Amino acid sequence: MADFVYGNCFAWRFCSSSSKKLLLFIVPLIVISGFFGPRNSNWVSLSGLQSTRPWLWGYSVSSNSSSSSSSSNDHLDVKLLSTKHADERKTMADSNVVMGVQDKEESLSNDSVLNSSVSPSLPVEAVHAQEPQNENDVEFGLNISLLKEPQSSHSMNESVDPPMKAREPKVYTNLERLESGLQKARAAIRDARNGNQTTPDHDYVPQGPMYRNANVFHRSYSEMEKQFKVYVYKEGEPPVFHNGPCKSIYSTEGFFINRMEVDKQFRTEDPEKAHVFFLPFSVTMMVRFVYIRDTHDFGPIRRTVIDYVNLVAGRYPYWNRSLGADHFMLSCHDWGPEASLSVPNLQKNSIRALCNANTSERFNPIKDVSFPEINLQTGTIKDMIGGPSPSQRSILAFFAGGVHGPIRPVLLEHWEGKDEDIQVFKYLPKGISYYAMMRKTKFCLCPSGYEVASPRIVEAIYTGCVPVLISDHYTPPFSDVLNWKSFSVEVSVSDIPNLKRILMRISSRQYIRMQRRVVQVRKHFELNYPPKRLDVFHMILHSVWLRRLNVRIQDM
Repeated sequence: MADFVYGNCFAWRFCSSSSKKLLLFIVPLIVISGFFGPRNSNWVSLSGLQSTRPWLWGYSVSSNSSSSSSSSNDHLDVKLLSTKHADERKTMADSNVVMGVQDKEESLSNDSVLNSSVSPSLPVEAVHAQEPQNENDVEFGLNISLLKEPQSSHSMNESVDPPMKAREPKVYTNLERLESGLQKARAAIRDARNGNQTTPDHDYVPQGPMYRNANVFHRSYSEMEKQFKVYVYKEGEPPVFHNGPCKSIYSTEGFFINRMEVDKQFRTEDPEKAHVFFLPFSVTMMVRFVYIRDTHDFGPIRRTVIDYVNLVAGRYPYWNRSLGADHFMLSCHDWGPEASLSVPNLQKNSIRALCNANTSERFNPIKDVSFPEINLQTGTIKDMIGGPSPSQRSILAFFAGGVHGPIRPVLLEHWEGKDEDIQVFKYLPKGISYYAMMRKTKFCLCPSGYEVASPRIVEAIYTGCVPVLISDHYTPPFSDVLNWKSFSVEVSVSDIPNLKRILMRISSRQYIRMQRRVVQVRKHFELNYPPKRLDVFHMILHSVWLRRLNVRIQDM
């Protein structure tokens, strides 16, 4: 008797039925296998995505139900079909969250190679999490510290069972070796959460309430430095690819893309050694060179993204083997989320690093990365850094900026020219410096504009001013690591009329603590040439590293 495995489906064939016992054993297996779907299919396993706990990041794309140790009721199995079987697509669970499945209306053209049989997709397994044990492990905390290895996982040097007889040593694939390294990183991070000492570090050691779990962050960052590798696809020509703006409100996008082009620590030239794959297109440059101004036609940008993902999916096996789950894009432009919708699996599965981290517009903190918007007008942050002590800040709150979006008009209506303590301007009077005003201010107001991100958040941090976030549906940068409540104030749009009362309730002692924490976390938002440990470039990479740790890809 021989058995053939197709995803979660087992097709049994046999030559003889002479034994009634054999029939009694086989027939139930045939019946059971019928419940798991037809042959030649893979499975997408979604664990915990319907949980109301936002700290739970773990998601999975699995081809073997036995590989997952989870047996919870919120575990969903969703069939994944290739493009040529698009007409047969249907979800197997009534869920609003589906990853790795293209709906019929979202399917690409027939000549697309995405999710085709050119490269069979590999199983991507969940990394399960436990309930948070303390107050630091809430919301978007560093839940990687809670990771729990599936029962079926074994280290590269560990024997599953004592050998009954001499066996040939197993030859491990490159992917298995990568996943083994990630497994060891998870174990080290879990040890740090349990209070074990971190590795010696003669540089900066994170500590204090600014971090959700300083020990876990330190260990995770150290593990990233030891092994994390990124492959940057070489296809695509500048200026749209491998390029980005470095002197504009979108400078973080350009800086990261350009830096990855020359990085020697994390970039690898061998895709077989890569943990993640970077799609090096710039949405900002697409808007400049591909989009036809004032046409309101997003088609050219959409086609550019589709063509690029098609290109790399056809030339390499890596996109199709994981349905993009180990790929990431990065954009600081307002249209970054829209560009990612061009390819369904890019939006559903891939890691999207976005400044426009709006949860009401499909930003998913479970798998996506929020990073800061920095308005770099001169190409350097040198003149933006630094500010006086709290005792020299005489203004309670300050804002100056254009009136766009739904929030700023409300702010101006209630506070412009109405209170000396709350200095709100549509346009700053001549002779008054914007940064000088921030350095005189205790609390800098950071209302959203058309989109949720605002460069004022980083400008406030640079000048030592406590940021006041006034926005809806916004996930602040690096929330997986940073405890924003310890060094910033969050005010809902409905509380704008009560703004002064809210800020006056903060005691002088509490304000001084918050201001000192702002100065301490500033290093994580600094944009340096070349990059320095723990600065904004490395923090973006660390956020991507965490999301990769939450996915396990396995050979068929």
